Amino acid sequence: MDTSKLKPFAQEARRTLRAQVSARLDLVLAEQSAARREQPKAVAELESEIARTDRDQVVERVAYTWFNRFTALRFMDANGYTRLKVVSPAEGQTRPEILAEAAAGNIDDDAPAAVRETVAALMDGRMPSADAQGESYRLLLVAACNQWHAIMPFMFEKIADYTELLLPEDLLSAESLLGKVRTVMTEDACQDVEIIGWLYQFYISEKKDEVFAGLKKNKKITAENIPAATQLFTPHWIVRYLVENSLGRLWLLNRPTSQLAAKMEYYIAPEKAEADFLRISRPEDIRICDPACGSGHMLTYAFDLLYAIYEEEGYEASEIPGLILMHNLHGIEIDDRAGGLAAFALAMKAATKLGRRRVMRQAAQPNICVLQDVRFT
Repeated sequence: MDTSKLKPFAQEARRTLRAQVSARLDLVLAEQSAARREQPKAVAELESEIARTDRDQVVERVAYTWFNRFTALRFMDANGYTRLKVVSPAEGQTRPEILAEAAAGNIDDDAPAAVRETVAALMDGRMPSADAQGESYRLLLVAACNQWHAIMPFMFEKIADYTELLLPEDLLSAESLLGKVRTVMTEDACQDVEIIGWLYQFYISEKKDEVFAGLKKNKKITAENIPAATQLFTPHWIVRYLVENSLGRLWLLNRPTSQLAAKMEYYIAPEKAEADFLRISRPEDIRICDPACGSGHMLTYAFDLLYAIYEEEGYEASEIPGLILMHNLHGIEIDDRAGGLAAFALAMKAATKLGRRRVMRQAAQPNICVLQDVRFT
């Protein structure tokens, strides 16, 4: 994957989002703000969170939450996994499809009734607004994220009410962050789910530099800085080498007549016949665990090899993704953000085989365990 355009975009996106979220925070917390009148509970929750941690941590967390959601939705739009495109326009349009359809009177049936009624009132002028389209889009975007929460809670985690209050204002202009997301995350680039992991690595790269500069001044790495300090993603050729010479090797030892070797460019065949190896009678018996899975690069390539193994054994294509997620792949991670990305990547791997309708009914969830309260000493 060509990542040359991803790094400057992700770094700029972090700076832009932090500035926009910070500006929203000032507006929300202003003494006579509309938010204080209309959503006092959310404002109180926001003030409590700032007191518990600090302002910068809240801004950082909210900025990343929206970056994460924008990129995930763009990936799903580009691959046809959203019924109406949430952040991307339909062909020949300039506005996100979900908004263009709402403007034409076709409001997403999956949105809550209250959202549909408010959007309809904004669009037809029954509810006065200085920015009816912008306000409508914010409502539709949040509703879409909440819908995906039921299916992929690891990526679209339930967010605090104040996170919605801090959603940046400019989402529809040509120079908006969403416009830049679409430019960088082209449909071709979105054919590889690893793009999500690379964007995360680049998003936190400047933070990582700050953390290591602090180490030189004897500043300890705090819990909120662990992700930036620990994330380093493995190049794809190394991923392939490791997976092909572990999972691939194990399968070939158990199935000497398998054609799997033809799919493994980095596989090194043993010079001598081996007799001492783990016996596997069926694909479901294979257990793969990546104890520091990051955004799941190892696991997603293992998914590809496992799919080929199940196919070779004659399993039904519609059953294979669920079997892989249920039986074969496990990840452990200390960074909840990266763990969520790994689970999302595996869900998208299943989606490429199942299609949107089936993946939305997929019962099996990726087996990613995020360890809590890890501390550096």
